[in-house]
Amino acid sequence: MIRATFYKKGNKSCGFEISGHSGYAEQGSDIICASVSSAAYMAVNTVTEIIGEYGEATVDDGYLEFITESDKNEVQAVLKGLEFHVKALAEEYNEYILCKEKTV
Repeated sequence: MIRATFYKKGNKSCGFEISGHSGYAEQGSDIICASVSSAAYMAVNTVTEIIGEYGEATVDDGYLEFITESDKNEVQAVLKGLEFHVKALAEEYNEYILCKEKTV
């Protein structure tokens, strides 16, 4: 199962942690893992490389954590967009994705 935790500081998004594998299909053919992973990496790259804000990423097999202190509107939009996307996937594939929020 994929576990996605979205970090909040007050009413602001400040990062996320995504871990695990969905188990929906074999590795390399798993559309759920691919969807979540692709969206998460796009969010990190958009914040750091396109918007130019600092964020700290920790990556390992089946694991991505990203933390940023930026409260820029563009960064908030990207993080909230990722959260919306992953939660929508979790509604459709609820036995493969678990989402939660954590106040930090």
